[in-house]
Order: sequence, then C-alpha cells, then structure tokens
Amino acid sequence: MTDLPEDLRYTEEHEWVLRIGPTRVRVGITDYAQSQLGDVVFVQLPAVDSEVAAGDGIAEVESTKSVSDIYAPLGAKVVAVNEDLDSAPETLNSDPYGEGWMFELEVDDAAKLDATLADLLDAAGYQGVIGG
Repeated sequence: MTDLPEDLRYTEEHEWVLRIGPTRVRVGITDYAQSQLGDVVFVQLPAVDSEVAAGDGIAEVESTKSVSDIYAPLGAKVVAVNEDLDSAPETLNSDPYGEGWMFELEVDDAAKLDATLADLLDAAGYQGVIGG
C-alpha cells in the first residue's frame, strides 16, 4: 500500500492538489505516478499567468520510459511554477509531495474552490484508483 498524504486531494490522472490559501492550490504528481514513469529527465511547466480549464493538458513530464501529460485539476490561472525542476527534474522522483511540486493555480472564488476540491478524490479514494 502506498503512503498517501491525507491532507491532499487527488485526481484520477495521478495529480495531487494542496490548498495553500483561500483561493490558491499547489499541484504535483503522486508518488505512484512518478514510480510508474521511472526516472524523470525533463519537465515542461505551464506559463505563469496562463488561464487553464479543468482537464486541459497543462504540463509534460518526460521520463526514460515515456512522455506524460499533466492535466489541470481545475479551471484557474497559473500563478507560480517550480523553476527548480528545470535544472533538477529528478526531484519529481525523490520528493513528489514536497520539493517536487509543479505549479500553483489561483481561482477568483474561495467557495468555488471548496466545491472543486470536494469533487476530487481523498487519499482513500485515490488508493482505490491505484489498486491499493
């Protein structure tokens, strides 16, 4: 069984979402996702200030095995990206829930964010997706 942080929400596409403010979230890929990818060699992050819709391909992770799209878990504006991944993409493998975060999104309405996060999977629900 994979150890999943309980304070995160998850998508079926293997992203995690952490609320870091009333209208702001931080997003990355799960430990399960990085283990399936293998060694990450390159990360393409979204442009800051770009607007994304839920389900849009927003970033790419390239590993020794494949290239995988990362999808926006919600409609929002990209307000920050983890530029450290440009020089150290392997951080996605070594610390996917910490230093390996990918980008931050901001919405204009805290109540809307509450509802969106409630629709995402909790740790137990995600465990079911990955067959834990």
